[in-house]
Amino acid sequence: MPMRDYSLVGAEAEKAVAKGLASGAWYRTDIPRKQMKELMQRSDGPALRDTILWFVLFAAFGYGGYHFWGSWACVPFFFCYGVLYGSSSDSRWHECGHGTAFKTRWMNDIIYNIASFMIMREPVIWRWSHTRHHTNTIIVGRDPEIVATRPPNLFQIFLYFFGVTTVPKALQKFAIHATGRLTDEEKTFVPESEWNKVYWTARLYLVLHALPFALALYFGSWLPLMYFGVLPSMYGAWMGVYFGLTQHAGLAEDVLDHRLNSRTVYMNPIFRYVYWNMNYHVEHHIFPMVPYHALPKLHAVMGPDLPKPYPNTIAAYHDIIGALLRQLKEPTWTIKPELPGSAKPYQPAAQSGAVPAPAE
Repeated sequence: MPMRDYSLVGAEAEKAVAKGLASGAWYRTDIPRKQMKELMQRSDGPALRDTILWFVLFAAFGYGGYHFWGSWACVPFFFCYGVLYGSSSDSRWHECGHGTAFKTRWMNDIIYNIASFMIMREPVIWRWSHTRHHTNTIIVGRDPEIVATRPPNLFQIFLYFFGVTTVPKALQKFAIHATGRLTDEEKTFVPESEWNKVYWTARLYLVLHALPFALALYFGSWLPLMYFGVLPSMYGAWMGVYFGLTQHAGLAEDVLDHRLNSRTVYMNPIFRYVYWNMNYHVEHHIFPMVPYHALPKLHAVMGPDLPKPYPNTIAAYHDIIGALLRQLKEPTWTIKPELPGSAKPYQPAAQSGAVPAPAE
């Protein structure tokens, strides 16, 4: 079976609009307004604590890598530094992009821009891309952030762990934007009023990413390349990809219920620090304005209405790998999470092909 058209300007995009998926009403768990207001309360404290620790860890592992440079002893330090740079920055980019990590807006903006640079995501483009992702989560032809297509390209997914395809693609986009152009797909979700910001940001990014190469030539050492720019975005990407695939891979496409297309996975405290609690992903998608530090509480409240969480990432990957392998031959097959008896049921699509409506 041929792969579906996952572009945002193809036939699937038109079908999604025609079926009402592009503007559908998503299922939401009923939570009393007062309780929801408390869960959505923003605070600078947790993010300040976590961010100070983030920079301390950067300094500690960065110094260790410098101190032991030239010997194998530097490897574990750069291993940890890379995870901070190329993986933990993904969750910081994400939460600060939502504006929920800090209560103070400029704090969100600063960390958002720093983290965006670390994972080579242009801040304007990706702010609007992620808005579309939340509006049309895993809706084919509408969501620009679908990673596991059908049938899945397993070799491409494998390369994601090393940034081998994503980093060159990002550099290519920087070059396109720096010349004052956007792709046709980007024009579908980035307002024209924002285009000029995209162009100037791309030009700045090209200069900044050239800087470590210039420093390496000047000092006659590879060391500057290990700390910022292209290289740590690549060698540190693996854990972000490992976490990211647990979000949606193997689950349903073209449904209006995040319980079908998103996954919650329990993680240990270190993973949750790196990932900033995005492992509570069903909860995040249903209520994206709840800060990361409140997601465990939201999970406890929503529990009776949600599928049973995976106990760990190993269990999640047991299902994900099995699903991706099966989808090679049966692209329409999907994991169907089982809801507890206390949950509101899914409302299936009508035989006519109508869009699934939120459960009553």
